[in-house]
Amino acid sequence: MLYLCTLKNNTVLKTTKVHIDDLDPKKYIIIKGARVHNLKNLSVAIPRNQLVVITGLSGSGKSSLAFDTLFAEGQRRYVESLSSYARQFIGRMDKPDVDYIRGIAPAIAIEQKVNTRNPRSTVGTSTEIYDYLKLLFARIGKTYSPISDQLVRRDTVTDVTDELNALPEETKIFIYSPLIQKPTRSLVDELKGLLAKGFTRVQFNKETKRIEDLLKDDTFIKANDSKKKNSKVTKKTNTEGEEINILIDRLVIDKSDEDNATRIADSLQTAFFEGEGKCLVELIDKKGKLKIKTFSNKFELDGITFEEPSVHLFSFNNPYGACRTCEGFGTVVGIDENLIIPDKSLSIYDNAIVCWRGEKMKEWNDKLVQNAFKFDFPLHRPYWDLTAEEKLLLWTGNKYFQGLNDFFKFLEAESFKIQYRVMLSRYRGKTVCPDCRGSRLRADASYVKIAGKSIMDVVVQSCKDLLPFFEKIKLNEYDQIVGDRLLTEIKSRLQYMNDVGLGYLTLNRLSNSLSGGESQRINLATSLGSSLVGSMYILDEPSIGLHSKDTEKLIKVLKSLRNLGNSVIVVEHDEEIMRAADQLIDIGPLAGTEGGELVFQGTFDEMVKDTDSLTSKYLKGFETIEVPRQRRKWNKYIKIEGARENNLKNISVKFPLDIMTVVTGVSGSGKTSLVKKVLYTSLKKMYGGIMDQTGLMDKITGDTASLTNVEMVDQNPIGKSSRSNPVTYIKAYDEIRELYAAQPLAKARNYKPAWFSFNVDGGRCEMCQGEGEVTIEMQFMADIHLVCEACNGKRFKEELLDVIYQEKNISELLQLTVDDAIELFQKKAKPHSSEEKIVSKLNNLSEVGLGYIKLGQASSTLSGGEAQRIKLASFLARGNNSDHILFIFDEPTTGLHFHDIKKLLKAFDALMAQGNSVLIIEHNPEVIKCADWVIDMGPEGGEGGGHIVFEGTPENLANCKESVTAPFIKEKLQAQSV
Repeated sequence: MLYLCTLKNNTVLKTTKVHIDDLDPKKYIIIKGARVHNLKNLSVAIPRNQLVVITGLSGSGKSSLAFDTLFAEGQRRYVESLSSYARQFIGRMDKPDVDYIRGIAPAIAIEQKVNTRNPRSTVGTSTEIYDYLKLLFARIGKTYSPISDQLVRRDTVTDVTDELNALPEETKIFIYSPLIQKPTRSLVDELKGLLAKGFTRVQFNKETKRIEDLLKDDTFIKANDSKKKNSKVTKKTNTEGEEINILIDRLVIDKSDEDNATRIADSLQTAFFEGEGKCLVELIDKKGKLKIKTFSNKFELDGITFEEPSVHLFSFNNPYGACRTCEGFGTVVGIDENLIIPDKSLSIYDNAIVCWRGEKMKEWNDKLVQNAFKFDFPLHRPYWDLTAEEKLLLWTGNKYFQGLNDFFKFLEAESFKIQYRVMLSRYRGKTVCPDCRGSRLRADASYVKIAGKSIMDVVVQSCKDLLPFFEKIKLNEYDQIVGDRLLTEIKSRLQYMNDVGLGYLTLNRLSNSLSGGESQRINLATSLGSSLVGSMYILDEPSIGLHSKDTEKLIKVLKSLRNLGNSVIVVEHDEEIMRAADQLIDIGPLAGTEGGELVFQGTFDEMVKDTDSLTSKYLKGFETIEVPRQRRKWNKYIKIEGARENNLKNISVKFPLDIMTVVTGVSGSGKTSLVKKVLYTSLKKMYGGIMDQTGLMDKITGDTASLTNVEMVDQNPIGKSSRSNPVTYIKAYDEIRELYAAQPLAKARNYKPAWFSFNVDGGRCEMCQGEGEVTIEMQFMADIHLVCEACNGKRFKEELLDVIYQEKNISELLQLTVDDAIELFQKKAKPHSSEEKIVSKLNNLSEVGLGYIKLGQASSTLSGGEAQRIKLASFLARGNNSDHILFIFDEPTTGLHFHDIKKLLKAFDALMAQGNSVLIIEHNPEVIKCADWVIDMGPEGGEGGGHIVFEGTPENLANCKESVTAPFIKEKLQAQSV
């Protein structure tokens, strides 16, 4: 089937129909007959150099069209243009299943998959800003002594010559160099050597004496003729401690004599050579006033030799510049206070110190308890109420008891015993490096400054604060010329960071601490910095993690990318971005096998008027996400007091239990710091989990005893193994393997359930080890994944595929979507049967809007939002029990259509019906309006945030004048009432 479209002002419309084969590939990217995944022979013409949004339900085929068809073909054609080494794999690279693609431009994909886990990667390195900063500081940075704060500089012959020539006429100059005695030679031998070199005088006892006279002095010879073996090379003195300097030259300043400057320069050159970098100049003016100046061509001051600025000095990824202790990571493995005292609400008497519990180790605690009255220590006060001095005393101890430092020294001394090694490892965690204090660089890198700031000062500032600093920076003429291009690149990239709504981030923020949306927008800012033209940018939901207030900024960025002469194709559900698009493409009508068709193509106004797609129905208001008729009430809560992590401003906040609470606010307002870094880590340690360092706070109070656990449902991949998939994660594959092992042919061949696993030897293909594909490592490129030639991507051995259940072998079953698999198993589902158990677990995936994913889909191909909803399904599968768990979700609407959000909210209701509490970090107004309680943070991002702006119901939030979220919620609530 051919797609027919309309041409008008370089835009595809629906009025006059033109055959797709007749369209000009210079004006359109033409895709004909796409059949990748669930696409049903789809044909579409995408106008070039425009902002095009592809929308539709989750699983309808948007990503299959944008990434697996369009980008995959762009990448394949790019590889074709490379070297013969790369081209040897082209024959085996899968070409997208499509009739043809014409008019394709060089493709750049910016996906929202979870960011890098590299512990060295930071925002600065990801955006390339740090690379330019390293160059800038290496080229024009000035080194200042930490002692005197004076500029460190190397004295050159030219500089000293110019300084001396500038002296008044008739000034007498004496140029000396210190006498450097060699370790194996006596002072007399050195003087004889100087005579041989042509020197005749030295300064001895502050008097100028002829060398010949000294060598004739028997007293001098007797005192200085012994050889100083094994002594260091230093400036040597006589028996009275007098320094000896070689007189290189003596002259009078005469500016009329042109040869004078040359003579001074030659003498200084000799002085620096003989003095191994040092030179002394005595100046006597007309009045006979003496002045001594010391010069050095070494980079030193105040007795310290400094490293000259270089790019490597500022690189924490290079051994030269990295801190020696932490090797550039900023953290070291040390004793973690939060592991030793996880529950800070306990007192010392109540065994707050975990390592001092137990039969033997309790002796340490008892010693403190028994002697506490002698130094007035508050045994019954909770740990968080102790003063800083009292907390420090627990570590250092005193004459009455041994502290924690002594305790761990004892463990290390006894570490030849395994029980003590195990105990030590239990309390070790990542702590801030004691030497670099988390800066990652060697200490002397901070001595190099530009306009009063070191590179360490620069990277801890937010991008929005750095931009005015570099715009107003004042440099001398030379530095301005050298740093001009570097400053231009730095300023443009900082501007792009602000434009994409990430101005609150600091350059030293770790990349692995960013959300998927932040990572994607950083990639977008980096792409903008490269200023490519004539390319095809394909973005996967760039609005993720972005507050509605900042969406306008993002739209400007996308339009600027288009205006440069690029085709910008965005997979998106956000209504504002849809409105801003030059053209919309709606894929559907539903998800999975019921999707993959072109439902609509045209402008936003045409979509609202003409179509009856699900997207259109929600935009028109025919379909809505209903506001709850009644908000749930709450009595129990968890209270965080004095939270100060990152930009949090010593805030206290209550998190209600037994209801759905939403934490919202602009990007960078402190939501993640408060919920994930402070609340989650504190509770997890309280319930026995092992976590990284807890965020800074005073204490956690409230009904912590009413909870049994806390779970963070984030966007990280569901499994570390590339063979992990949805059906293994929700534990449904165990029943499926048993089902196939129970088939007559499997019994006859003695196939056990393990034979149907692709994780162990037996039935899996041994060439690809159950992966279904092999990975080819490429030089300077992403690895290429090719279908395994032995099993043709089926993962299992041929003989195992003879086992059939309902006309499908195990490989074919794993290719089914969740909804199709439910339909298949329901045909034979009986009470307490394996089929019923499988259907029960798969239903949870369908209920969270994942009915379209395949049972065996590799976890690496799932988006962050899909991985998060699979985790939600696994918790739903546990059913009702006595546990009361606080579930924390980080932006669960990632990748969700309006229709899918409706399903997600029902899944949250199901979790709470099981007796759990739900806490959500979210920007989506559709979720916020359905919350029972809203905590709004702000009012701005970065340093302007970290405050609690509002706590209450959505109705009250809508009337809060201080909140930037309020207008968007008010609009949604008013639309609902209409």
